This record gives sequence, structure tokens and C-alpha cells, in this order.
Amino acid sequence: MFLHMKSKALKWFCKGMLVAAVGTACLPFHDNKVMAAGLIPDSIRVAMFLDLGNTYKSTTQAVTLQSVAPWSAGFNGNDGYHSLINISQSTQVRFSLDSFRVKVLETKDWKTATAASQKLSATNDKPLLFSSTLGGSTVYQLYTGPYATEQAGREAGNRVTQTASAQLNGQVPSLKGSKHWSAGVYSTQAEAQTQQQTIQSAGFDAMTVLQSVPSVGTQYAVWVGEAANDHELAGIQQEMSQRIPTVTLSNVDSSIPALIMRQDVGVNLTSLQTIDHYQISGDTSKLWIPEQSNGIQVTERSKRIYRGNWEISSYNGQIALVNEVPLEQYLYSVVGAEVPSSWPSEALKTQAVAARSYAIFQRNKYKVADVVDTTLSQVYNGTSSEAASVTKAVDDTQGEILMKDGKVVEAIFSSNSGGVTADSSEVWNSNNNTFTTVTSEGDLSAQKSLKMWYHILLNNGQTGYVREDNVKELSTTTASGLAQLTVTSTDTNVRVIPLVQSNVPAVSKLNPGNTAVILDKVAESNTYSWVRGPYTSAKLLKAMKGKGTLVLPSTINSLDVTRRGPSGRVVELQVNGQILDVKYPDMFRSALNGLPSTLFDIASTGSYTVLGSDGTTVKASTSSKTSVISASGTVSLNGTGMVIMNSESKANVLDASDKFIFIGQGNGHGLGLSQWGAKGMADAGNGYQDILKHYYQNVTIAKE
Repeated sequence: MFLHMKSKALKWFCKGMLVAAVGTACLPFHDNKVMAAGLIPDSIRVAMFLDLGNTYKSTTQAVTLQSVAPWSAGFNGNDGYHSLINISQSTQVRFSLDSFRVKVLETKDWKTATAASQKLSATNDKPLLFSSTLGGSTVYQLYTGPYATEQAGREAGNRVTQTASAQLNGQVPSLKGSKHWSAGVYSTQAEAQTQQQTIQSAGFDAMTVLQSVPSVGTQYAVWVGEAANDHELAGIQQEMSQRIPTVTLSNVDSSIPALIMRQDVGVNLTSLQTIDHYQISGDTSKLWIPEQSNGIQVTERSKRIYRGNWEISSYNGQIALVNEVPLEQYLYSVVGAEVPSSWPSEALKTQAVAARSYAIFQRNKYKVADVVDTTLSQVYNGTSSEAASVTKAVDDTQGEILMKDGKVVEAIFSSNSGGVTADSSEVWNSNNNTFTTVTSEGDLSAQKSLKMWYHILLNNGQTGYVREDNVKELSTTTASGLAQLTVTSTDTNVRVIPLVQSNVPAVSKLNPGNTAVILDKVAESNTYSWVRGPYTSAKLLKAMKGKGTLVLPSTINSLDVTRRGPSGRVVELQVNGQILDVKYPDMFRSALNGLPSTLFDIASTGSYTVLGSDGTTVKASTSSKTSVISASGTVSLNGTGMVIMNSESKANVLDASDKFIFIGQGNGHGLGLSQWGAKGMADAGNGYQDILKHYYQNVTIAKE
């Protein structure tokens, strides 16, 4: 049923509204006490793997490194760096922690070990697979971990017992830890390995260990046992004294940095491949890897290559991998990762100054590091994102930072502010006059080269989107005057939103000769303008869980924006008439299933509002019947599949089930610099200093 409303009624979303974006950190402001003098450091520390709980959590069971040139690793002492191991060029080496872990199984059968490892790889209990020699035979030892506490390890033991049950063959996973006995200290690796083999021949697992001893240098030790507590450690000593009385055990000094040498066979689970693996042991051990001219490749970071020095340590029971890199070289990567290197030089310079200021503001924020390598700080992809144009932009602005009141500015930025930047009150409920609402017309540059999409109604009542290059408009129209189209290729996908999403099934397919009604023509979803949904009540309720103290209903009947901030961003939202009380307004993005920004409007597919000429409104849904006065008299509105048009000839279709569509602009929190806006301003001939001062208010650009 088609109904053309001739009053000024039924607007599905606010026409003048613009929207915002995410790009960097989403944490409340904090004051920086560092003054301008000597402000710019030589280097910056970037964490790639670190566990700070709710603040930041990126974990891995081990890190795999290599370089195209020979390299070394060791420990820093009071007298400087001491190399413990030297690694040949293009040789992979793995590092992990000597911490709480679960020994899942020990088997002579390679296939059993790899089958269990593959199952565990799909869980949060990530596996490590080693080979060893016991009683003259090769065995494969499968572990999971590390775990921060003994209790966490025991809980993990229960989980892995279930996961790997088919491969255990009667074995019971057991908790292991970092408590060991020393079976001797030796000056050469050969001597240590002879003692190791003696112990292993008796059926006890033993490990050769590299120790960095102050005033002595490198020593080799043989350790036995990997106990989780002192009681288990004592039991190991008692058993060994009975079976190998000739071996004398002594306490391990946990204050001495050490590397346990193991053979890793878990990198390739399809064919047996052995690489060296070192477990870092010692209460405060921090393994140091000096800078290599050709960089270090990190397998767990998509095999990217990074400049600078490396530190591997333990933090909160998890491995912490930190890259210490010269600040300007860090920016070579960051600027190229944050914006395309093909952008105008003035836009690249703008990003360089903002990124430098932001990085300096974050000094020591993450305890063992200044920043992380993700969008929580700034994207850092090593040498893979470097380019000549970016390097020049960084060099041309070397030493330039944003200052305000004698302090460095936290120069946060986002991808696209949707035409207007956010006020700080709209994002984190805070007030900061550096971040106020300003226009950002340059954001439109994000969609200039994109295709348009047709919003269409199919003959079966379904709606969706097809891209303009697959469409042929017809001369025929519907009785209500709506145009029609067909497609030019067979099996043309009708998409859920105006965007190709390979992981989202198409609504339907059209073939040449099939017709559909044109409801609207919109831009392809991009960082400036986007559509998300339709989301069911259940999907939204799942996303809202834990985002506030509101007792969520069993079903969402209404979802309304009830208050907006200075830029038009949503700062208050009601669910069935009750306020969804998020901690700060920018959380609405995650509470609504990950929206690009908070500059949005909501359309319900199963309800509508009729605005009469006298200003009164009537709310109705597909399950109700509403009568209104039109030019032709009284008309009843009810049922699904009904097309409703407003005074601007924009059509929408009612759905049997009430779902929610979000129409918005921008990508990110929208505070400070808009990256696409900077490009648009640079395209228009603006210099980087003018761009910076447009987006950051009341600041100066200082140069050290």
C-alpha cells in the first residue's frame, strides 16, 4: 500500500544533522604537567603486547622474531648490555615467559600433539608445543599459558581438560610454574648439556639455562622441575634424591636474569619444524634486543618489520613486548598508517604535528610504555607504512608541537567528523576549550569518488540497496509516482546497506528484466555518511548489556534521541522511555552495536510518526491502526509492506518486525583534528598551520 502524505509529516531522520568519528583513544582527559623546555624526547616506547586489565589488554603466548641480518639478545646490567644469545640472519626465534602454565600432555606421537594444539588454538588457552628427549626418546610437550596467578592456571587446567579430552589418553593436565632446582652451573654449553642428558636419561625433564651473572658474565646452568609452588618443588627434590642420588640440587637465585633453552615445534603444525625458544626467567628480568639496521620482524604483528630496540618482560603475568624507537622514525610509520601517503603534503604535515604532540603527551601512560600500537593510541605498523612523502612531511615539521598554557596539547584526532567537530562535552562529559565545535566541510572529500546506491523495494516487500553502476532506470513509475529500475547483470546482489560487505549475506538477487521501486538514492556508506542496521531488539539489547545501570527491558519498543550536544551529537538516549545512562556519551557507539559515530538519527522499520497540520503527532506501528486526514479524506494506516512518503517525496517501507536503522555521518569521536577534513582543507590550498589552528582552538605551534 502506498500513501503520499501531503502535510509536512513523517520525517525519518533529521535533515540538518551531521555526524562524528573514532580514530584514537577514547579515555577521559588528563592534565600533562611537562613544560615546554626540553619537551621532545629522543625516543618513544611502544607496547605491542601488554596486559593492563581494563585499560589495555593485548596478549600472546609467545613472540616470534627474526631479522635479515645477524642479531643478538641479552640483558642490561649496571655496566651495560650483555649479549646472551647470537642469532643468525633470517632465523626465527621465539620468546615466552617462565610463568604459570598448564602442561596439557606429553606424547611420543606428533599427530596427537598437533591435534590437541590445533583445538586449543581456537580457544583463549593458547598452546605452546616443545620437543624434548626423555629416556632416550623424543617426546612432545604441550602447554598453555601463561597465566597471571596460580588460581588462574588451575582454572585453565579444567578448561583444557575438556578441550583436549580426545587426545589426553588418560593424562591429566597439570599446573606448572617458575620454581626450579639447579643441578649445576657450568662454563660451557656442552658441559651443561651432558648433565642435562644424564638427568633426562633417568626420566626427569631437565633444561639448559643461560644466566647473566653480575661481575661474572654468562653461565650455563641445568635446571630441573617447573613447580607452581614450594610444596611441589620439595616433592621433586625428594623424588630425584631417591632415583638419582649422584645429582646435587641447589636453590635457583630468582634475582638473576636467565633464559631457559627449549626446542619449539609449534610454529608449523602441518610438518615438523624445530626452532629455538627461550623462556625468560627471573623476578625482574627484561630481555633486551639492540636495534638492527634492517629492523626486526614480529610474526605476531602480521610479520611487520620495525626499527629500534626491543624489550621483552613480564607485566601482570603476561608477556610485554615493547619497541623503543626514535620519535621521528616512529612518526614515519604512524603518519603513513593513519592517513594515505598520497594525500596532499599539507595534510601529511598536519598529521605529523598532531601525532608528535599526541605521542609526547602520553609519556609513561602505559607504565612500561608511552603508547600502544593500535588506535587506542596511534596506529603504528613499522616500516610497512613508511613512504617518501610521509618521511618528508615529518622531516619538514621536525620538532613542531602544539602547545597551550606552556604545556603540550593532547592532539587527539579522528577519521572524519562528519561536517562538524565535537565539543568535549559530547564525548567525555568534560569541558576543554581546545576542543570546541567547528565546521569541517572538508570531510565531504571522503565520498567524492564513491558510487551512489539506490534504495529499492522489491516485489516481495523486501528492501535493500544496489549500486548505481549495476542499475538501469526505467521510464515507468508506480501509481504514486515512484520511479522504477532494473539491473544490467545477472545475479546482482541487493545489499542490506549501501556498502559491499562480504561477510553479510545479500537480501536478494536481481536479474535483468526484474523490476524494483526506487525509494531513494544515497551515497555509499563511508567515513562521512553511513547507514547501519537494521538491528533487531535482541541484537541491540546484547550490545547495551553492561553499558549502564538501566535495567534493560525484554524488548525494545522505542529508541529515541532525547538530547543532543552543540554539534548535534547524541548525548541522551531513551529506551522505552527510560534513559540509557552510559558513563560518557561516546559510549553510545559501542552500546548501539559499534556505530561509527554518535552523530546519527534512528529510524524504526516497524513504526512511524504522523505530524498533522495543527502540530499534533500520532505514533503508530505495523501492529496498530491509525487514521489521519489527507487531501482525499480520512485514510487508515496499518499493515506491513506499506510505503510512506513525506512532504519531500522520501519514501520508507514498514516492516513486520520492529528493527532499528541508524543513519549518520562521521567516523570516530569527532574531537580535534578531522583527518578527512584536513585533506579537504589541504586540497583547497590551506597550509598545515592554518589547518591545525582551525581544529585545535587556543593553541600555538612551538618548535624546539
